[in-house]
Amino acid sequence: MSARALSFGAIAESYERFRPGYPEELFESVITYAGRPVRTALEIGAGTGKATRLFAGHGVAVTATEPDAAMLAELRRTVPANVTTVRAAFEELRPGETYGLVCAAAALHWTRPEGRWSRVAALLEPEGVFASFGGPVRPADPAVEESVRAARAPFLENDEVPSPDGTAPNEAMQWPGTELQRSPLFLDVQQAVIERRLTMSAPEYVGYLSTVSAYLQLPQPARQQAFGAIARILPERVEITADIVVHLARRRSG
Repeated sequence: MSARALSFGAIAESYERFRPGYPEELFESVITYAGRPVRTALEIGAGTGKATRLFAGHGVAVTATEPDAAMLAELRRTVPANVTTVRAAFEELRPGETYGLVCAAAALHWTRPEGRWSRVAALLEPEGVFASFGGPVRPADPAVEESVRAARAPFLENDEVPSPDGTAPNEAMQWPGTELQRSPLFLDVQQAVIERRLTMSAPEYVGYLSTVSAYLQLPQPARQQAFGAIARILPERVEITADIVVHLARRRSG
């Protein structure tokens, strides 16, 4: 697992405070796709439990896995009793128990590609559902977005995680749907978008940026200079686009 993937522990409290949670529409999307009750789930890279709480709050018995001790400690403070926590990277999980759902919330791109889908399939019940979801948080106003880009540019060219398989942003099917479609282990691959518009204060938006891995890789002085430059150009209230791209697939039976 890359250093970038393991950079979140130092800002676990900020991650919990500033990252948006997940809406009810996400749970409904997954359950509707499943077409049957989902009683058990394994979550890959659960972080501070943003998605964990959504599914556990609907009675799903979630096993939340997370390699970072600080992130897992933050998760344990807030999850209900039907959540089991395991400190482990996805690659360290061993097949054994299977689940009705395996899911990843803004975490799948941190897993190693070698054997990724065979591991997921081994953790799923026959016809069990895999779900991956997440998406960038950006200023909704193009002028504000451009001002943020210009303020960031001396320190960081781009703050997004590139597509793991090189899929262009304008392609109809995005990663990981592209890989799922190529895998013989899954069928009925679907992609959907849950549109979200939120409002943050300028300090809250900078707080969100402080949890983005690209900034965490900067040396501390440059990171603070970048945040200062961005804070100076932001309006008092920042309208943001926080759409959630959802990918769903079903494990082939047999």
